[in-house]
Amino acid sequence: MSRALSFPMSLRRLAAAGLFLLPALLVAQSQPSGPCAGFYPATFQPVVGKVTAPFRPSPRPPKGVAQRDPYFGTCVVRATEAAKEPPSDFARNDYSRRQAFNADNSRFIVYAYNGFWHLYDANTLQHLRVLNGLAGDAEPQWHPTDPRKLFYLPNLGGMQLLQLDVETNTSSTVANFSGKLPWASAARVWTKSEGSPSADARYWCFQAETADFRILGVFTYDLQTQSVVGSRAMSNRPDHVSMSPSGRHCVVSNLSGEGGTVAWNRSFTTSRQLHHTSEHSDIALNTAGEDVFVFVDYQSNEGDLVMVNLDTGVRTALFGTYIDRSGTAYHVSGKNFARPGWVLLSTYGLSGPERWLHERILAVELAANPTIVNIAHHQSRVAQYWSEPHASVSRDFTRVLFTSNWGSTSDTDIDAYMVQLPPDLLQRARSLSCPAP
Repeated sequence: MSRALSFPMSLRRLAAAGLFLLPALLVAQSQPSGPCAGFYPATFQPVVGKVTAPFRPSPRPPKGVAQRDPYFGTCVVRATEAAKEPPSDFARNDYSRRQAFNADNSRFIVYAYNGFWHLYDANTLQHLRVLNGLAGDAEPQWHPTDPRKLFYLPNLGGMQLLQLDVETNTSSTVANFSGKLPWASAARVWTKSEGSPSADARYWCFQAETADFRILGVFTYDLQTQSVVGSRAMSNRPDHVSMSPSGRHCVVSNLSGEGGTVAWNRSFTTSRQLHHTSEHSDIALNTAGEDVFVFVDYQSNEGDLVMVNLDTGVRTALFGTYIDRSGTAYHVSGKNFARPGWVLLSTYGLSGPERWLHERILAVELAANPTIVNIAHHQSRVAQYWSEPHASVSRDFTRVLFTSNWGSTSDTDIDAYMVQLPPDLLQRARSLSCPAP
């Protein structure tokens, strides 16, 4: 039986009430808690702008010891040590589009090579337990307000959405899709690994497939009313689908020639094309509480990092990534729902000469001529997929978790690393970028 769920105030109402801003006390603080407590001097200033800071190798730090990024002065801590802890072969942050930290930043999750998921204390960095029920593509999603709870699906999708209490390691069913979908042959629903629910976890967008992974269609589900809000049959299997943070849009991401990336309203009666293909991306919130799709347009002349407003269709180029015959791959994390108006960018796979944005983790303001905050070098010499940094940001933009092989060439000798940031970092950066007259 599905359990009744309660949900926070809607995203638009939160924006109207000004409640996306962090509490005044939190903004006023300059020190993080946890491994980086007392790390930042009162005079600390973030490094802002398009700053040349070439990557320099450094010894892999021991677990739990606060390290200062040599260029940017931020606190970087090795959070896992898979060679000595239960995770098999590696302990890595799963993906930039997935939230690593829970609602109060007291826990984080990592993925191991054998497909199991592990829980850590985000302050002591102690390995706590293997999470029961989660395996492979379980698509874990932290509850927006309850730090003990996370949602997950059966590996590669199934017909139930489950919820795990990470402290007791026990699960319950929160939604059963059997008999509720317009496709009798539906045997699995999932986002195909890259999607998320709305920021308040009320609305979910899923793709429905047969037992042998043939696409049937996509649908939106209201977890509060336990009902399908809208659906649409499809013949091309999406690369992935995701609900937008506001819950107003289901974003279906297809490759070029198959429709590209399209934002549908919840009932699938109207749509807006966002891009002609599918790229690494995320859906974030601007300061008005509107959804923006953030990606790199490799086909533009400058290889622009772009945001497209899902509500208005307005497209804004943030900056070019083709710099003096160089190029880079990247990942985007827009999960900082308590501090909207920014995204986290992690770049890797440099081609050509190293320039200002390469091989590092940055905060990028969602605005024309954005403020850019240099956060850390991820120190990963990317071999193949597993060693990509996949940096993920916490809801309040005070913590970042990323993957690194820390200068080795291995795709399995990797751990998760955490950056802790002053709670007022973005406020300080904005004032440095646009000083008061």
